[in-house]
Parts: sequence; structure tokens; C-alpha cells
Amino acid sequence: MAALTQLIEPEVNALGFDLVRVKLFGGDDQTLQVMAERRETRQLTIDDCAAISRRLSDMLDEKDPIESAYRLEVSSPGIDRPLTRLGDFADWAGHEARVSVVEAVGGRKQFKSLLAGVEGDTVLLDDPKVGQVVLDFENIQSAKLVLTDALISATMPLSSEGADEIETEG
Repeated sequence: MAALTQLIEPEVNALGFDLVRVKLFGGDDQTLQVMAERRETRQLTIDDCAAISRRLSDMLDEKDPIESAYRLEVSSPGIDRPLTRLGDFADWAGHEARVSVVEAVGGRKQFKSLLAGVEGDTVLLDDPKVGQVVLDFENIQSAKLVLTDALISATMPLSSEGADEIETEG
């Protein structure tokens, strides 16, 4: 994955987007999932996805880093986004997340807690069961925001243009 990410990230950055995650999954029918976002809005439009997809398709066809057949999927991380970079934990402080760790912390490997920011290379959680939890970023296996009313309120859509027409048409 690190080699794929090193190929993909510069291409995504060159278009003015930030790479959120690269993931290859599926057995015989593999999918290469690339999540990206606009720096200023943390969202992606369909046109953005198409531009990234075209650019990556050309580069991946040329370099051919995956031996077997695969499908390329480019998407926005969505509202209940994965948290993959240390900065994500600071940016989304105050929101609830599900976090899984590789090595147990305080006898637990899973937390559903409020994000309390970062200090150096550690992630801080306010856990309802045990209070503050400090996690080494490198120990985090996966993390994802939990869809809550607070998260919905904090997340603005890129545009609501056309919403009135859609509503009246049908």
C-alpha cells in the first residue's frame, strides 16, 4: 500500500486535492479505492472525482503497479469519514469517533469516544467509560467519525444550488 500511495499522492496533489486514503480490497474482483478531498472544503464533487480518476487511470496504466485486474474507485471520504492522518484527529476534535488499536490500551482495543485533539504524535480521546485516553498514532489500526447530529451540523455541503428545483420537480 505504501508504494501505491507514493504513486497516487503526487498525482492527486498536482490537481489541488489532498489524499485521504488508498485501499485495495476484494478477492478476485479487486477494487482500488482512492479517497481525496478539496483542501478548502474537505469535500469532493463528481467532476473532481472524474478529474482524479482520469489522471490516475493514465498513470496507473503506464506504471502498472497492480499485477491483477482491478476497478478504480475515486470518492469523497463522506461525512462519517475515516481518520487516516494525524491532523484529522485535531481537525475533528469535539466529534465522536470509533477507534481501533493494534495493541490494547488500558485493556481495550476499541473505543467510541470524543476526539480531544493531538499532542505531538499522540491522539487524545475523551472516553465516557474511563476519561482521557492517550493513543500513539502509530498504534491506531482504524478510525472513523460517528454520524451524529453535531457532525451533520458542522458539515456544510459544497452547494445547495438546484435543490429547490429538485424538490419542486419531484
